[in-house]
Amino acid sequence: MLKHVIGAGMGLLMLAGCGGGPTSREGSFRDTGQPLSVTTRGNGMQDMGGPWFVRGYFPGDGGLAMVTLLPDLGGQEAVEFRSEACLLSGDCESDTEIWQARPLGQNRWQLTRDGEAPRQMWVVWVDDDFRTAAIGTPDGSYGWILDRRAEGGADRLRAAAEILDFNGYDTSRIKVR
Repeated sequence: MLKHVIGAGMGLLMLAGCGGGPTSREGSFRDTGQPLSVTTRGNGMQDMGGPWFVRGYFPGDGGLAMVTLLPDLGGQEAVEFRSEACLLSGDCESDTEIWQARPLGQNRWQLTRDGEAPRQMWVVWVDDDFRTAAIGTPDGSYGWILDRRAEGGADRLRAAAEILDFNGYDTSRIKVR
C-alpha cells in the first residue's frame, strides 16, 4: 500500500497504517501455486455493491478502512478505497481512491487507475446474506475480510479467514479488527 507522510508543525510525523488502493509492498501473502477460487454466489457488482468495512487485512493495509463497490459510476463499474490514518496528536485524515473495474467473469474484476499497475480483485467467498466476504487476488499481493458492519459477526469473520487459508493465504499474518 502507498505510505503517506504528512508535515505537521516543525517536523514530519508518519501516519499509522495509512494506505490506499489494492496494492501491497510486502509481496505475496498466498501460495500462488495453489488455485484461487471465486464464489459463484450472487450477481457480482449488483449484490456486492455498496460499502464494506475492512475487518481483516494483511501487513501494509492497516489504514484501509472501507471498500465500496460501485456498480454504476458514470456508466461503468468502479471500486472506491477509503483509507484513514491518525497522527500521534490524534488528528485523523481520510483519503479516497477510485479504481475502474472491468469485469473478468462472475465476481472477478481487473482494477485500473492512472499511474498504478493494474490489479485483479476476486470475491473468494461471501456468506448467503452478503454480510461478510473474503477478497483475494491471484498474485496474493493483498487479501481482505470485508463486512457490512464495523462490529460483530465473529463467526463469519472466522469463516472468511478459513476460506482465505484454504485458498493458500498465510492467515497467520492477517489482522482482524
